[in-house]
Amino acid sequence: MTASGAPGGVVIVGSGLGGYSLARELRKLAPATAITVITADGGESYSKPMLSAAFAQGKDLAGLVMKSAGQMEADLSLNVITRQKVTGIDRAAKLVSLGDGRSVPYGRLVLAIGADPRPYKAEGSDRVTIHTVNDLDDYAVWRDGLIPGGRVLLIGAGLIGSEFANDLTTGGQKVTVVDPAPWPLGRLLPQALGDEMAKALTGIGVTLHLGRSVARFEPGKAVLDDGTVVAFDKALSAIGLIPRLALAQAAGLAVDKGIVVDRCLRTSDPAIFALGDCAQTEAGPLPFVLPLMAQAKALAATLAGTDTPLKLPALPVVVKTPALAMAVCPPAPGTVGDWRVEGEGGDRKALFVDPDGKPLGFALSGSFAAERQALAKGMPDLL
Repeated sequence: MTASGAPGGVVIVGSGLGGYSLARELRKLAPATAITVITADGGESYSKPMLSAAFAQGKDLAGLVMKSAGQMEADLSLNVITRQKVTGIDRAAKLVSLGDGRSVPYGRLVLAIGADPRPYKAEGSDRVTIHTVNDLDDYAVWRDGLIPGGRVLLIGAGLIGSEFANDLTTGGQKVTVVDPAPWPLGRLLPQALGDEMAKALTGIGVTLHLGRSVARFEPGKAVLDDGTVVAFDKALSAIGLIPRLALAQAAGLAVDKGIVVDRCLRTSDPAIFALGDCAQTEAGPLPFVLPLMAQAKALAATLAGTDTPLKLPALPVVVKTPALAMAVCPPAPGTVGDWRVEGEGGDRKALFVDPDGKPLGFALSGSFAAERQALAKGMPDLL
């Protein structure tokens, strides 16, 4: 059985920020192009970055949804197939297979399938529920299970973990964070700013166990590697994402850390493209919002008929931690250099410079965070 979809049209797999941003940009450039979006969830339009900052605002599932799948269909003149997982790609026939046995034809196919939360494994982790929040469905389950003043064990003090810690604590939860790194946002910040973030989080009531990991889980509690026992009502893991590669691998597309794409976001099949958390550009995986938006605009132009290589200037990331304003523009992984820090207390400016003194990245806290756009202009382009 063949589902609706034009043989020469564009099929987008995924209705997250990447999928819908691409559909919106493409519709501006190609009003007559047939667009079909296939999604495993309900197809609602929402801001995924808000998932780690919505609880304190009292937002439930309905409060996060900006538009329904039906509204997106009407607004963008496209077809949205909801609650269907794509199970395979027939590249020769240009068909994608759905879980219910239907097939959807495509002229060009875009994989905007995102990434899965990295699982946290420790002794006994299979006997407790460790939640992850990666989409609206996850958020609904997580939020509905929270009790007023509940004890939350949060594993991971990176960007998303720190945001969740701030949000949940502000919302009245008693949050304990465990992370093997010596300070929060350990991969993005030098110690001086990381220590200030730790002070800010503890200042609002977060309990931090840094330089520690969970040795084993027991019902309702975690035993850390130093013997500390942390009791909890709910556990949440925020230790990073793993790009979804299985669909692309099964179709014979080139993959590495992500689905390998060129500057025009083409995969190894010229009729198939990828963007967002699942894609690996020449700059590597780019798991942030601003690069994704740039990808959507460039890819829309390519799909509309004008090959448009992706260009990425330095794009600072604003960390959603009201306890301490923070903005980061990390240097490329593996870059050789040192952090130079000025300021005091929560107001710090850190520049990452190479051996010749050239700035390659920065981290800003407190009052310095307002300088992020001006500083970004002096940073090297990502692509």
